Amino acid sequence: MLHYFPPVVAGVLVPGLVVMALVVIPYFNINIEAEGLFLKDRERRLRIFYIVSGALVLFLVVFRVFVALVPTLIVAAFMILAAQSSPESPSAFRRYLASKPLSYWIMSWFLFELVVLTAIGTFFRGPGWSWVWPWRS
Repeated sequence: MLHYFPPVVAGVLVPGLVVMALVVIPYFNINIEAEGLFLKDRERRLRIFYIVSGALVLFLVVFRVFVALVPTLIVAAFMILAAQSSPESPSAFRRYLASKPLSYWIMSWFLFELVVLTAIGTFFRGPGWSWVWPWRS
C-alpha cells in the first residue's frame, strides 16, 4: 500500500480505520435475521448504500487506485441489481440476489478484491512495481 498511497493514508489512515472497524463492528446489530439487504427499510438502506459506495469510489479515484476501483464498481452494480429485484422476481438469479444479506455483499467484495489484486500482483507486476504485460519479455 505504501507504493500506491501517501504514507499518511497507507501507514496511518487505512490501518487505523481497519482497527476501528474491528473494534466497532461487534457492537452493531446488523441484519441478524439474514434477510435480503434491501427488503426492509429500502429507501434508507439505498441512501446509505449510495453514500458509502460513492465515498469509496471517490477515495479510489482521488488516489488513482483503479485496480481496486473496477471490482468495487462491479460488486456495486450487482448490489444495485439486487436493490431493484424482489423475492418474487421471475428470474431465479434476481431472486437469489434480492435474498442476500449485507454480510454476503461485504464478503463477496473482499473475495473479489483478493482475487483481482493477487492476479495483478502475480502476473502484471514488473520492476519497481510497474505495470507489465505477462507475455512481454
